[in-house]
Amino acid sequence: MKTTLHRADTRGHADHGWLNAHHSFSFANYYNPERMNFGALRVLNDDIVSGGMGFGMHPHDNMEIITIPLRGDLEHKDSMGNTGRIKNGEIQVMSAGTGIFHSEYNPNKDQETNLLQIWLFPNERNVEPRYDQISIEDYRKKNELYQVVSPDVNGQGTWIHQDAWFNLGDFDKGTAREYHLKKEGNGVYLFVMEGSVSVNGQTLDKRDAYGVWDTDKISITAENDARFLLMDVPMAI
Repeated sequence: MKTTLHRADTRGHADHGWLNAHHSFSFANYYNPERMNFGALRVLNDDIVSGGMGFGMHPHDNMEIITIPLRGDLEHKDSMGNTGRIKNGEIQVMSAGTGIFHSEYNPNKDQETNLLQIWLFPNERNVEPRYDQISIEDYRKKNELYQVVSPDVNGQGTWIHQDAWFNLGDFDKGTAREYHLKKEGNGVYLFVMEGSVSVNGQTLDKRDAYGVWDTDKISITAENDARFLLMDVPMAI
């Protein structure tokens, strides 16, 4: 078994005034050759967007993009004709494929929006771009891991062009569960959104992350009430 520990205070940081961003992996002006990706997981940005501010129209291609608001709302527009709002309790997925343009901004002038934006390398290039949005509440299970993203078009939650499975955990203190990796050659990257958990005995606090691979299962225990994101992704890209 191999592991990597990323403490919250070791992430890249950029404060643009309207945007306060923490980068788990090299992104924009933050470059760390030892933190380029975790297998197929290329980007994990923890962004706080000021009221009424946001990202103008910009392009993406050949990337699976997953957005999870943690607090507040995010207004979305894209070149596929999609417009709408995502909020805490929902997940948005875009397969950029052959190329898309999109914008996203905080529509509420009186409050910040905090979101996770996650990019994964796809397992198929130049696919037709697509958009999806789901409610986490449709799948939430207290004190259990519940799947919200998978490669299965007919699976629970939404789907992406990659052999990756995302699960959320909303655990009370003392809750313990085992997670079995879905595919040989995959690894797990667990990111703590709130509280603290231990993974195979390694304690993680808020915004810490732990990568584990060359194993077929991990053990998770909530040291305090905790909410976390578990990403099961291919290590070979």
